[in-house]
Amino acid sequence: MAQDNESSLLFDQPGPKGRRTIRIVNWIAAIIFAIVVILVLMRLHNPPDGENQLSWELWRPALDYEAWSDFYLPGLWLTIKASVVAVIGSVIFGFVFGLGRLLPNGLVRAVSGIIVEFCRAVPVLMMMIFFWRWFAFAGVSQASYWAVVLGLILYNGSVVAELIRSGVGNLPNGQREASLALGLTRTQSLMQIEVPQAVYAMLPAAVTQLVVVLKDTALGSIIMYTDLLQESRRLGSMYFNILQTLVVASVIYFFVCFLLSHFARWLPKKMQERTAAPADFVEPAAPVAIMDPSNVNQIAVAKEVDEDRYGGAPLKYHAHHRGSNASIQHWRKTRYIQGYDRTQPDTLVDPRKGMEIPDFLKPGRGGRSSGGQKAEGETKKGEKKEARRNSESKKKD
Repeated sequence: MAQDNESSLLFDQPGPKGRRTIRIVNWIAAIIFAIVVILVLMRLHNPPDGENQLSWELWRPALDYEAWSDFYLPGLWLTIKASVVAVIGSVIFGFVFGLGRLLPNGLVRAVSGIIVEFCRAVPVLMMMIFFWRWFAFAGVSQASYWAVVLGLILYNGSVVAELIRSGVGNLPNGQREASLALGLTRTQSLMQIEVPQAVYAMLPAAVTQLVVVLKDTALGSIIMYTDLLQESRRLGSMYFNILQTLVVASVIYFFVCFLLSHFARWLPKKMQERTAAPADFVEPAAPVAIMDPSNVNQIAVAKEVDEDRYGGAPLKYHAHHRGSNASIQHWRKTRYIQGYDRTQPDTLVDPRKGMEIPDFLKPGRGGRSSGGQKAEGETKKGEKKEARRNSESKKKD
């Protein structure tokens, strides 16, 4: 359902005729693709001047145990090793220079911008070749490995820096204004409020960048770095089945990149579960004096929010308000439904019922009740007259 709503925002939903046209075009494309695959397989089976490339004699050396233990797995480990170091270095590089492009200091911002733009503009392979020749003349051990890692750090680090800068730029301006109003400096606002949110928001894009880092390690084979591509080429040169070994290496690349892409799709959903969870919202009210009678309801609301709840229904309204316009009907039942009380209210005896006045004692509008009131008044008057006579007789004595 959600996918249908998203697609409807991008283009209008096709009608019956449009859907029929789409099905016909899809069938035609599938048939053309199947024909192309069949022609490629026929060409590989019977090349004009060469050996049958579908023969098991060529595929067996590319799939046996020694090929995996001596070539594919060691090459994959070196690829992952360079990728992990390059990713860590890219995150550090991107965080430092991405933050440098946001600082209020004009000189730091200009230098960081020049470095980031330069690393983005220069091709990765050119940087690898440059560092490889430099490290070789300097006598650095594993010159090809460090050249690959450093080239990937500079290029992908510049991409991460742009992700951080764009993430901070997409934040609402009210957050920066609120932090400045609270007394924070521009740098403190960046470090404590804006950049943490930008880093958290850019994680899915950064994980997607891992796929780029993993694939770009294949460029290291040009400078003699023994990665997965280089090892598959060595195996193919031994058995003259370079096509078969490259196909196996491409399947390995596809499987690893598929896992990273799946992780990049899973991460935003997990982040959404943590950041977009439903929460109770209490509408803010204007602050008033504590002893003001109009603040009685707000104090009661604050106490209810601080109380421990035992589950129950969502808190849509407060259970019990006190004040001039407050209502306390069914307040025990409401507190039980919302989880503030453990005891079922139906099992409790309301103390107010025991204090109620019987109906026959309540004053009414009928003649009997008014007559009773008159008799009671006459009795009180007689008692007062008798008390007055007794007091006068005592004074005479």
